[in-house]
Amino acid sequence: MQVFHHIQSLRDALALERKAGKRIGFVPTMGNLHDAHIELVKIAQRNCDVVVTSIFVNPLQFGLNEDWDKYPRTLAADSAKLEAANCDYLFCPNDKEIYPNGMAEQTRVIVPTMTDVLCGASRPGHFEGVTTVVTKLFNIVQPDEAVFGIKDFQQLAVIRRMVEDLCIPIKIVAGDIVREADGLAMSSRNGFITADERPRVAQLNRSLNWIKQEITNGRRDFSALVETAKEQIQAAGFKVDYVNISNSRTLDMAAHDDKEITILGAMYTQGARLIDNVSLVLT
Repeated sequence: MQVFHHIQSLRDALALERKAGKRIGFVPTMGNLHDAHIELVKIAQRNCDVVVTSIFVNPLQFGLNEDWDKYPRTLAADSAKLEAANCDYLFCPNDKEIYPNGMAEQTRVIVPTMTDVLCGASRPGHFEGVTTVVTKLFNIVQPDEAVFGIKDFQQLAVIRRMVEDLCIPIKIVAGDIVREADGLAMSSRNGFITADERPRVAQLNRSLNWIKQEITNGRRDFSALVETAKEQIQAAGFKVDYVNISNSRTLDMAAHDDKEITILGAMYTQGARLIDNVSLVLT
């Protein structure tokens, strides 16, 4: 695996791959890699000839009082995992490389839809930071395909909309959620869960799946379902950020006759904010 810290040297290497007719896959991450990240790399490998993974803890997508300072930075361990997975290129720039003129002077990319609800309501400016850095990374790597995890369902929807709106010639591929045995979605923030909380945190997933089953059984009283799910999460000892039943394509609140539905939720533990989602298609 070749490791690059600078944009131009990575571009030079990928230009040779492109000239040789290679199809390039890209997996952008913030590091602290786990099995779910490696699964995204494997998806890219199945579809492409060479794979680039980036590791960059993007300060632009963290708000005030969020966990940018304590976000785990485990580059040595991450590099070993990517090497073992036969990743071809690792791009790990510093802040100056990505934001040479400083964040205050940085041109921003704004998606005006789907970004002020759900996680966007709780984290103002978050998706502006995501879409800006992803656009920059797309321009740096210029991949044929980019792979994102479905766990960040809203992020995936926003990036798909951005690519469509800006006519970016990159295929966006979704990787399924990778879960622990009890249903907890794998996340870099799971390391902040305390030993006391760990047996209870799967309640978020259980509550979302409970809603899914109720809808499958014919219930359409969405507001009542959401309130009951929130009560379940609170009873497990956690603070609810949101639970929402959404149209899978628009992220608007689901209508009773919608066929494609995603149930999304977020909750707070003592040291982490956890998100999850489950989808269903009604016939």
